[in-house]
Amino acid sequence: MSGELYSGPIIDAHHHFWDLGLGKHGWLAGGSPSDELAPIRRNVLPADYEALARPENIVASVHIEANWDPADPAGESAWLDSLPRGEGIAARYVAYAALAEADAASVLARHAENPRVVGIREILSWHPDPAKRRMPDNDRMDDPRWRAGLARFRDLGFSFDLLISPHQHETARRLADAFPDIRFLVNHCGSPMDRDAEGMRRWREGLALMAGAGNVAIKISDPVAYDPDWTPASLTEVIQACIDAFGTERSIFASDHPVAGLHIGLSEWIAVFKQAVRGFSPDEQAALFAGNARHWYWLA
Repeated sequence: MSGELYSGPIIDAHHHFWDLGLGKHGWLAGGSPSDELAPIRRNVLPADYEALARPENIVASVHIEANWDPADPAGESAWLDSLPRGEGIAARYVAYAALAEADAASVLARHAENPRVVGIREILSWHPDPAKRRMPDNDRMDDPRWRAGLARFRDLGFSFDLLISPHQHETARRLADAFPDIRFLVNHCGSPMDRDAEGMRRWREGLALMAGAGNVAIKISDPVAYDPDWTPASLTEVIQACIDAFGTERSIFASDHPVAGLHIGLSEWIAVFKQAVRGFSPDEQAALFAGNARHWYWLA
């Protein structure tokens, strides 16, 4: 065991950029100065991110689709390509595609033309409580049309980012088993959104179930989304549960900046994570902070 705080390079495996002047992020439009999204209803561009990331030794990052206009899925990557930024920042993209739609094949082919695009995310999160749903239905992962779109990843070399709730972990495991040659990356700690004892039990059991498929990894990102009144102990509990399930070889540090900034700063999150994993060996810490992201997102 190390006991030393990690001081090496970091790869941030999950963050977003947006320019509200483009009118492409409808979910951030409107609102009021006092609503919950007000602090992130501003432009977030590479210079803003790098000012926070570089002092923390973040040497590379992965940009995840940010609910850009779904009628123009390739437009986000083209816009990202146009942004001046330092080496390593947004070195890889996870783009958006609606896999069950008739045009899925052409959208995926368009994404594949961009060498920075290495994966796809289509938000699938469903919960029995309508107030906690991101999607109205819970059958996409079993839909033959959707799976036909996913099957194209084999030829394209894409991974799939899974943003789901614990009520979907069993379905996600079946999906991973059905596509053992595709990589799946669970977002945001597997979304521990139900914080009572039963909800946390369901979440932990779901993590263990998904981790039983070797083609699934987990991003330990934005735990404060479901724990806004966090303490270092509450975040450490979630971090440790993820690592207990997936091991140090399939657990990946990530931020979800700027969304996580609603409840925790980037430097603050990194400091909590470093303290939580200081008991692991130097090699294990390096894997958690950089090596695993490098492997799972094909970073050079």
